[in-house]
Amino acid sequence: MSAAATAATSTEVLKYFPFDAFITNLGKYNEGYLVGEWVHFPTTPEEIQDVFKRIGIGQKDDFGQPYEEWFITDYDCYVPGLYDVLGEYESLDELNYLASRIEELSESEFECFQAAVEMGEYTDSVKDLINLTENLDCYNFYSDIHSDSDLGYYWVEESGAYDASALGTLSNYIDYEAFGRDIRFDEGGEFTDNGYIINNYGSFIERYNGNREDIPDEYCVFVSEDEPTLETMTEDEKQAFVDGIELSLDYQLTEGITQSDMDLYNAIIQERTEREKPSIRQQLAENKAKCAAAPQESTKIKNNDLEV
Repeated sequence: MSAAATAATSTEVLKYFPFDAFITNLGKYNEGYLVGEWVHFPTTPEEIQDVFKRIGIGQKDDFGQPYEEWFITDYDCYVPGLYDVLGEYESLDELNYLASRIEELSESEFECFQAAVEMGEYTDSVKDLINLTENLDCYNFYSDIHSDSDLGYYWVEESGAYDASALGTLSNYIDYEAFGRDIRFDEGGEFTDNGYIINNYGSFIERYNGNREDIPDEYCVFVSEDEPTLETMTEDEKQAFVDGIELSLDYQLTEGITQSDMDLYNAIIQERTEREKPSIRQQLAENKAKCAAAPQESTKIKNNDLEV
């Protein structure tokens, strides 16, 4: 296989397999056991659920409490620069979103993405990296330029900025390296492992704002369950839900409370209020009892008047 074919194959492999994450059972880890599995991203909801089962998420500990929490203890990243960005408590949905977006890039876009990540712009978070995949047109990337000499030669001989034919033999005396260095300093470009890249200062649009509810469903690994309703919740679930909302409100921790949460909370409170109010039949029975007692009271008063 030729060097060019090998490089192309390597690029394809990296694009389709950008990183792996070692997902670890946090409860077991706190007990002194490293229980986890490597997961390749992008992945599927079915694979994540299978991994959770194998590492004990959902199973109960010696005290009967389920292991519910997990975190990431290590990464294998095949895109230079990713490892320094990814943290141990990243959202699996966000990681899958990022990996899927990388997988969808063309080969040239992927090379530009790698160079941009190495350049270090828009790489502070997974959200930044996701948006970077959507804004690669903000960069000019040259995969065959790897030195100041290459850059200088490109500008003089290939870019069309100069009439190379008019230079004639004078081109033999041009210091391409010095010229390329001046160009690089002037436009703020950088050499990366994949080539030369510059920020062309196009409009960088934030398409993903970091709100995980806005991640497209096809990229999510946690399948959304139907929202609870008055009809589907047990009394214990309603009480736990109300307690959780009220605790959050008391401590002003309202960031995670959605409008649907408040609608359900108000519906539960209203249901309880209606339940505590006497029914019409009860009210009629009470009124009838009062009416029946009223003549007796009146007779007693009259008898007292007669005695007086």
